[in-house]
Amino acid sequence: MQQRSSVAELAECLRRELDRYSPGGKLPSSRVLVERYRVSPVTVSRALSQLAAEGLVVTRPGAGAFRAPARATAAPAGDTSWQEVALSADGAAELVPRTVDASGVTISLAAPPPGVIEFNGGYLHPSLQPERAMAAALSRAGRRPGAWGRPPLEGLPELREWFARDIGGPGGTVTAADVLIAAGGQSALTTALRALAPPGAPVLVESPTYPGMLAIARSSGLRPVPVPVDADGVRPELLADAFRATGARVFVCQPLFQNPTGAVLAPDRRARVLRTAREAGAFVVEDDFVRRLAHEDAGALPPPLVAGDPDGVVVHVGSLTKATSPSFRVSALVARGPVLERLRAIQVVDTFFVPRPLQEAALELVGSPAWPRHLRALAAELKSRRDVLTTALREHLPELALPHVPSGGYHLWPRLPDGTDEAALTAAALRAGVALTPGRPYFSAEPPAVHVRLSFAAVGGTAEIAEGVRRLRTACAEALP
Repeated sequence: MQQRSSVAELAECLRRELDRYSPGGKLPSSRVLVERYRVSPVTVSRALSQLAAEGLVVTRPGAGAFRAPARATAAPAGDTSWQEVALSADGAAELVPRTVDASGVTISLAAPPPGVIEFNGGYLHPSLQPERAMAAALSRAGRRPGAWGRPPLEGLPELREWFARDIGGPGGTVTAADVLIAAGGQSALTTALRALAPPGAPVLVESPTYPGMLAIARSSGLRPVPVPVDADGVRPELLADAFRATGARVFVCQPLFQNPTGAVLAPDRRARVLRTAREAGAFVVEDDFVRRLAHEDAGALPPPLVAGDPDGVVVHVGSLTKATSPSFRVSALVARGPVLERLRAIQVVDTFFVPRPLQEAALELVGSPAWPRHLRALAAELKSRRDVLTTALREHLPELALPHVPSGGYHLWPRLPDGTDEAALTAAALRAGVALTPGRPYFSAEPPAVHVRLSFAAVGGTAEIAEGVRRLRTACAEALP
């Protein structure tokens, strides 16, 4: 059982038992709870911490856990209906009214109920995370001289050097002076879009694309304009048409293992995309989010677009988060020319800087022998999981078409039969005990077909993948036309 599920289940058991104790009554000791529920001491500690955060128990070091005093009667609810007017009062003056819709992001962030297989997760399962290496790196980082002081606003010079080498390759086409350290890919994308496009402007996006980026654009008052993607990435001729039709000055793309299709931008398209953007006087925001999640059979990866861009067309976003942990939010923004100062200024205004202990920990991690070992093990495990999921889908759910199986990333993008109700299938899957991601949020306009996204990185292992497909077959029998 997953640690997270064990904590939730134990906390629920203890909630039900609290009525046995009067306010101030002492709960059984941690040792007794470990033996009674056959869980680890860590699980007991976390469950009690959860109940304490809810105000249900009080923990006293050295004394134990006690039922909290009865809560005071809640104050009567106020009338907040006035906010509907206040929040929309300025909308008429905006060319593109801002909409803050996080649903496309939270579906991959929210933990499913206990016992539900997580085919909708956007991060590595704890068993795939380098937890021991991260803990050791954080411990060493905390002891570094000055580790708790204020870092340079652009980021630690050594970490910027590491990102420059990692992104620019052996040719040294990226220097530390081109790099800003940011707090994760989502934050870096937000900074980039705010820097490059004013409210009301169009921004070209791949179709389909990452819902979190669409949410950033819309919440900033930008107008996402779709440019279709096929098996070789974005189509350059349609990109040129979109630039001419809209006058857009920004194109956001994921050239490597695109989310959700898994497509890799073909070699003959890379230069055309950059040339098309340059001729339009536009920037390309390169979201290189899963470069470190290449599979064992991926072969040599193409370099980032920014590595071959001396003219400053590309603003590159690269992150350590996907290959480590959702909480290891360290990323890099790479740019050349005057735009770099604008990126820096916006980041300083928004966040000041990335906490120095986290930057120091990142340096410790990527400089340790455990880092390349982790990436090799991860590449092998992701390939194994991808193969198990692909085989199971083709054997048990052939009605879900798989035109492309990627050699990197953490998900598949099956096409559903025409006429399928995504919402109905998602609900049926959840009833069957499996959480999946509907495809509609990945499109900025009407989708040409019906899809779901299935993640194989957030589950417990290959046995859980096989069970998940079995449950999904039950849901498909109920919901597919």
